[in-house]
Amino acid sequence: MNHLAHLFLAPNSPEARVGSVLGDFTRGVDIAALPNSVRLGVRHHLAVDSYTDKHPDVLASKRLFSTQRRRFSGVALDILYDHFLLCHWDKFTSVDQNTFIQSVYAELQDNENLMSPNMSKTTRHMVSHDWFGSYRDLDNIGYALDRVAARIRFQNSFAGIIHEIRPLHSELEKHFLSFFPDLQNFAGGIE
Repeated sequence: MNHLAHLFLAPNSPEARVGSVLGDFTRGVDIAALPNSVRLGVRHHLAVDSYTDKHPDVLASKRLFSTQRRRFSGVALDILYDHFLLCHWDKFTSVDQNTFIQSVYAELQDNENLMSPNMSKTTRHMVSHDWFGSYRDLDNIGYALDRVAARIRFQNSFAGIIHEIRPLHSELEKHFLSFFPDLQNFAGGIE
């Protein structure tokens, strides 16, 4: 799962939500030194990722990608799933989407002291460029995926993966809509 989904599924506190994103930025971070609520968010993130990686709908989605891009299918799905979450938001919550997004942006800004330097840099960029708002548009998902591809330090065929996603969109969306309620139930039970 990507940042928006982790924030959406996280335990209901600003610190736990920060921890739910920090799960992607733990290199060099002394997790034991973090406040309990932040550690809870990090543990939540890891449990959500583990559950996601094993879910039959996610595995079926990965198999839809070509063999040359399948290696990166998990990364592509993470970001694409934020798009699907935004598109189907009302199926999963009664909380207003824009209110939620603005609230988590404010929480991230207010809690930079809990973040690693890399996370702080990323979240500043996330907020100033409204990543979550932009993820409503599939073209922006393609742009985000190409930016990820450009950061990979070895020769790869990840760039342009959106061209594989477009014809698979409805099938990938169907898998997401089957998977996400299961994930939401699982995430709600993590202690």
